[in-house]
Amino acid sequence: MQSPKHIGIIGAGPAGLTAAYILAKAGLQVTVLEKDKKYVGGISRTESYKGFYFDIGGHRFFSKSKEVEDFWTEILGDDLIQRPRKSRIFYGRKFYSYPLKAFEALFNLGIINSGLCMISYAKAKLFPIKQPNNFEDWVTNQFGNKLYSIFFKTYTEKVWGMDCKDISADWAAQRIKGLSLGKAIYNALFSKNISNNGEVIKTLIDTFRYPKFGPGMMWERCADKISALGGFIYMGSNIITVHYMENKWKIKEANGLELEFDYLISTMPIRELFNVVKMPFSPKSIAAAGQLKYRDFLTVVLMLEDENKFDDNWIYIHDASVKVGRVQNFKSWSPYMVPDANYACYGLEYFCFEGDGLWTMSNEDLIALAKKEMGYLGLINAEKVFDGYVVRQPKAYPVYDENYQQHIDDIKEGLSILPNFYVSGRNGMHKYNNQDHSMMTAMLAAKNILANQNLFDLWNVNEDAEYHENGNAGENSFEAGRAIPKKVTV
Repeated sequence: MQSPKHIGIIGAGPAGLTAAYILAKAGLQVTVLEKDKKYVGGISRTESYKGFYFDIGGHRFFSKSKEVEDFWTEILGDDLIQRPRKSRIFYGRKFYSYPLKAFEALFNLGIINSGLCMISYAKAKLFPIKQPNNFEDWVTNQFGNKLYSIFFKTYTEKVWGMDCKDISADWAAQRIKGLSLGKAIYNALFSKNISNNGEVIKTLIDTFRYPKFGPGMMWERCADKISALGGFIYMGSNIITVHYMENKWKIKEANGLELEFDYLISTMPIRELFNVVKMPFSPKSIAAAGQLKYRDFLTVVLMLEDENKFDDNWIYIHDASVKVGRVQNFKSWSPYMVPDANYACYGLEYFCFEGDGLWTMSNEDLIALAKKEMGYLGLINAEKVFDGYVVRQPKAYPVYDENYQQHIDDIKEGLSILPNFYVSGRNGMHKYNNQDHSMMTAMLAAKNILANQNLFDLWNVNEDAEYHENGNAGENSFEAGRAIPKKVTV
């Protein structure tokens, strides 16, 4: 089979740029089409304002995949710094370390509540729910109903805007994989990073790497390297239609630009993908794509004089009396995120649906709300705030409702008719994953393209960026590409 000549990639997030870099490095012609006019990195971008840098959601750089870790090192090198992890839960006007510290939790909860938690946990182990189909059932089996109601229910329903019984157990299994109350207590008493069958449990990792100026630094540097290798990155790209004809993928943009590709990798939300790809999909797959749901969120950034009230990277807010769900401390992620050591920069995350009351509030009102709630939580002196900024992030989280898996199965069947085509990344595969998982799916797509055959099924990458396969499919053989910088804005 003749080698592919031109690879199109929709989206310049971690998945899209990972695939683009690997393919460009191998000497193939690569074009990336990014909807954002300014930023690459997708939800892993870093925005800036008056010398302050802020992450969109908080992104640790840790992976079980050596290939992913090596990729990060190759792109940023010494600009990846090692950072301590500290996170806490705010519940009942008290702070709880997370991961759990047994004696601290015992003291904060009190003997009665702690005893009830242990009794509830023992009951869950002796009489588990046999078929845990939803989030509440799954977490109750792992931690007991009492601890679930204290530390999971309020926060989870704030994040998703839906009852925990309507959230698939798959999401809990994915995000809290390998962790239970027993393991958490063991970790608190005896071990820093416990293992599950010899593997590190991600939830308990106490250090991580992080780019000096935020995760966007990784993807901006990656984009520069792609351009230097001869790849194109079109910013502000608005795709209208995608066709496959005459053995070519043909994309038309709103400005009239038409492009042709031999292979296509899409990281755009599946619901949007089915609207622009003009192929004879089955009615079942079209209907399934239309039923996919997303949770949106916004970050209200407060800049203020630093009173050193807390040094957590982030704090989970398990308090129904405030709307904020999580607080990021960007200076603790990296000291380079603030222009002056005397300043602090906090990001309050509000989970919402695009178009609802929170989403449509003015920036001024959101900043006022954030100041009020931070004061209520005792995390700042509101008078010290001298500026604020708001970031709105649509389609931040693919929703795992009770029907999502059937929808995904129908969509996978529909996508199977597309030749020389791959979906990759969080929204591209409707998986609430970490960026290392997104990157691994992109790496395997690139390997398939380089081999001109489907050696890997991208859907077999689990959420820990590990691939489940039968036998070996070969090794990396990426060669250096050309060096012609090309970056344009449509």
